Amino acid sequence: MLIAEAVCHLADERGLEGVPLRDVAARAQVSMGAVQRCFRTKEEMLVFALGHISERINERVQARFLRSPAQSDSTALGYAATEISLLREEHRAEARVWLAFVAQAAVSKALARTLTANYATLQKAFTRLISEAVEGADRAVRLDPQLKVRTLLAFADGLTAHVLTGHLSPHEAHDVLHAHLARMWE
Repeated sequence: MLIAEAVCHLADERGLEGVPLRDVAARAQVSMGAVQRCFRTKEEMLVFALGHISERINERVQARFLRSPAQSDSTALGYAATEISLLREEHRAEARVWLAFVAQAAVSKALARTLTANYATLQKAFTRLISEAVEGADRAVRLDPQLKVRTLLAFADGLTAHVLTGHLSPHEAHDVLHAHLARMWE
């Protein structure tokens, strides 16, 4: 955990190219040998850190799915979508690191595999929730839960990028997300 957190802090400050093993060891307050025993390459270390971030996001999403009886499926979906969009201020650093990993995954098969596995986990959970929400409803005939979820996951990453670049404020992105969610049920 210390190493993954050190990677994330350095990546937030410098981007992934600014995360050498030696600096990670110093930030984590462990020896260089300890880092080298855990990871043969920088890419292995980055894959580990990406897995750490993915776990944190998935845990928050799963917590949002554990809803009270008064919370509807669509409300749970909205809360979970907000978590994966990383729109809240306390997740801004995580959002910057997440998008750095997404960009690097375009040229790193190991990171791409990790991201693909994470998206598959999220897709499965969101598909189940959407399927439950429309079960028995007339609209179930028109709704393709997997397509809706794939769209939502892509939309969430896009909103993250728009907030980080300043194109949208977090409040505007939240409004856009909820407008999209409302149209999902049509």
